[in-house]
Amino acid sequence: MKTSPSTQQIVLIRHARPMVEKRGLYNFRAASQFISDYDAAHVEEFVFEHHALPAGAYKKIFCSTLIRSQLTAKAIFGDEAALVVMPEFREFERKVFALPWLRLPVTFWLAVARVLWFMGFNSRGIETFKQARKRAKQCATVLAQEAEENKAAIVVAHGLLNNFIMRELRRMGWRLQEKGGSGFLAVNIMER
Repeated sequence: MKTSPSTQQIVLIRHARPMVEKRGLYNFRAASQFISDYDAAHVEEFVFEHHALPAGAYKKIFCSTLIRSQLTAKAIFGDEAALVVMPEFREFERKVFALPWLRLPVTFWLAVARVLWFMGFNSRGIETFKQARKRAKQCATVLAQEAEENKAAIVVAHGLLNNFIMRELRRMGWRLQEKGGSGFLAVNIMER
């Protein structure tokens, strides 16, 4: 990673695309099963090249307990990289709401479930949006401390979590040096 002697960087990478089928119409139970399948899915094979991430340059990679995060980290940084697996880096939880007679695309189920969760109506049995934001703040603190000690921190995690970590880092004085979006394998680089 190219940094000046006084620059600290945090690299946030979203996992690769999970191998799970999204086509068709889903009832409530099938949509719930989709979430379980997504969380257990391996990722598609991919080629990863990024100008700011030279191959083999990183030895310590933060990632979540979800397999898609760990598999992506290993594919990018190699088996010799030390994965620091922390449950704090898992994606914000989600669950679909019960409408047993409807059959809808899974993307509809997930989008409505997420909107209701943001509003505080769909968090029974899972972490609330407020708890998730607090966890994102903890993740930002962990990454900032790592960057202070080693000039750089890198995490392979999840789209929504990464966005909230970046919000917290901005509040801590970090700025977005490279915007990569939130798609699969997106790379966002924060700097201070």
